[in-house]
Amino acid sequence: VQLQASGGGLVQSGRSLRLSCAASGFTLDLYAIGWFRQAPGKEREGVACISRTDGSTYYSDSVKGRFTISKDNAKNTVYLQMNSLKPEDTAVYYCATEGYYCSGYGRNWGQGTQVTVSS
Repeated sequence: VQLQASGGGLVQSGRSLRLSCAASGFTLDLYAIGWFRQAPGKEREGVACISRTDGSTYYSDSVKGRFTISKDNAKNTVYLQMNSLKPEDTAVYYCATEGYYCSGYGRNWGQGTQVTVSS
């Protein structure tokens, strides 16, 4: 099981970024996939999750209405579309499997991708 996150960068407040999480060694119908982030000096937090079967999605209150998680089973890739970015969204973003259901707990982690939002 491997996950590789990409797409981070430096953007101005209010702009958008799309992160990608390419999965290998398994197919996306086996595990729910979550996006997590960790800002300097803060604990890692879950921001979004997509189920393995019907594509149900879940979001933290801090990103609800601004971020959208989706997946392309043909490409075995999960995306995180981040709109209306704020400086407080600055963090290293990780994708991870969450088991059969969205639980808020990551199991197999990819390497992180840095997102920096300037004011």
